[in-house]
Amino acid sequence: MAIGNRKFLLFMTIVLCASLLVGCSGKSGEDNNSKKTITITYRDDGMGEKGTLYKWIMDVAADYPDKNVEIKPTPIQASEGDYFAKIALALKSEDTAPDIVTEDTFILNSDASAGYLEPLDAKLKDWKDWTDGSFIEAMKKGVTASDGKVYGVPYNTDSRGLWYNKEIFKQAGLPEDWKPKSWDEVLSAARTIKEKASADVVPIWMNLGKATGEATSMQTYEMLLYGTGDRLYDDKSGKWITKSQGILDALSFIETINKEKLGPPLSKVLNGQAGNTSAREYLPKGKLAISLDGSWITGNYFDTGASPWPGYKDVLGFAPMPTSKGQEPGSITLSGGWALSIPSHAQHKDEAWDFIKYALNKENTEKLVIASGNITVRADVSKDPEYTKLPFNEIATEYLQNAEFRPAQDKYPEVSTQIQTMVESVTTGTSPADALNKYAQDVTRIVGEDHVMEK
Repeated sequence: MAIGNRKFLLFMTIVLCASLLVGCSGKSGEDNNSKKTITITYRDDGMGEKGTLYKWIMDVAADYPDKNVEIKPTPIQASEGDYFAKIALALKSEDTAPDIVTEDTFILNSDASAGYLEPLDAKLKDWKDWTDGSFIEAMKKGVTASDGKVYGVPYNTDSRGLWYNKEIFKQAGLPEDWKPKSWDEVLSAARTIKEKASADVVPIWMNLGKATGEATSMQTYEMLLYGTGDRLYDDKSGKWITKSQGILDALSFIETINKEKLGPPLSKVLNGQAGNTSAREYLPKGKLAISLDGSWITGNYFDTGASPWPGYKDVLGFAPMPTSKGQEPGSITLSGGWALSIPSHAQHKDEAWDFIKYALNKENTEKLVIASGNITVRADVSKDPEYTKLPFNEIATEYLQNAEFRPAQDKYPEVSTQIQTMVESVTTGTSPADALNKYAQDVTRIVGEDHVMEK
């Protein structure tokens, strides 16, 4: 054979082998049967394959009817704050963006505004579960960004209220089935406990410092502010409310608790571990009568929790946080939670959406919330006996009917920092009026004079 022909044959052999190699390897992890790999990124808190979310993903994937799709967990092991930063980096590029990402509703609007997430409205309108009332309507607010579009399907949530110790209440002559109708009734109960209960019992505990971060903003200040009827942000005008009677009322409530020494020592409440101290130490040991906190704290009391307490379900009550004067709707709760979203740079958006619909159907959602101890976002799951038999699940879910969410605005994290500073300043002795004025100045500096208003 001539040299030229041998070279041509060798060249064609190389091309054929290369073609076969490409066909075998596939693109983005797909095999020669054109199986598509759907990657799901979520936060791994160090549990790895023992983690609840990992086990749930693999369980759902095993039963997923489309066998031409492979589901691959791609966790990020990080603290909550680091997770948000790492996700933002991953979502910027087609090379690193997963097909599905778990989004905290706290940060969802920021990622959506940055163009990192795919709007789902067109897909949701054709999904019966979304349109027939299967999802609790109030929960849809948490995945709706400032542009009015939906960027995720929620899979869990939480609510907040007043945890109280029935035994302490009984000793103080207070009702064990406690349902305060106003802030005055909350303060009255705290004063009674201070007067009649043991001296080592703290009447009421709320997060009040900068060290407890978003817990101070959301679980304390916003629970109070929204209970006055006022809000942080005016949706109609697109402006932040920097001065209002509601702000003064919320700060005055905090001032009253501190002036009358109804709360814990400042050394405890201004500490970064304040939330853990109240939930894991003071409540189980019978040293705290009332705690304004979230529905999730009972997870501490499971056998596998941080502070096992077998009798918690009999000792604790969970009362709704009343509005300031008992005005409609009567009670208030702030809600958060997590959602499954599709990144704008995802490789397989249609397949990702099909999997989300299957993963978050009634059966699979119920499996996840029962395993994790979270509250369901689905109305149908909330009525299921397997769900309602868990202590406090039914009542915590009921509170979602009046749920409010933090403003879906990019500047919220910066405004929240100013809220924490304002609350701590009142806690340490600054007058509500002076603290409010400083807050107004700082928020105006952050968002601009054209984006603030007074009421």
